Amino acid sequence: MTGEPQTNEPQNGQPTKQTIQVPPRRDLMALPALAAIGLYLLVLAAVIVLGVVGGHYPVLFLLLSVAFVTASAGLFFLFRWAWALTLSAVFLLASYYLWIFSHTHLPQQLVQGLLNLVFFLYMIRPEVRSKLR
Repeated sequence: MTGEPQTNEPQNGQPTKQTIQVPPRRDLMALPALAAIGLYLLVLAAVIVLGVVGGHYPVLFLLLSVAFVTASAGLFFLFRWAWALTLSAVFLLASYYLWIFSHTHLPQQLVQGLLNLVFFLYMIRPEVRSKLR
């Protein structure tokens, strides 16, 4: 080899045009609610970390915080596994807060439960699932 760059030239001496197909760009801003849900999970993770540091939660809760941060990061990149992790997180949180509301009748628990339920119902829409990789 001589070290010269190779070109694709046909027999007539003219270079050929190569077309490269770029896959369609998946844009997070097409789904702004996913960004909001990702930020919500980051806030929940921060609250858990602060609760563990303050002694309000057991240290084992840090695993939930790691799961929330992981789901949030994957959701920003529109990964399907992050969608599944986030879907399970918001469903379990909705169930937990609504269960707590049924025992304590505190309106804050109802608001948290309904907010997580809205996130769950948004995420199961076919338009959201079709945009994930």
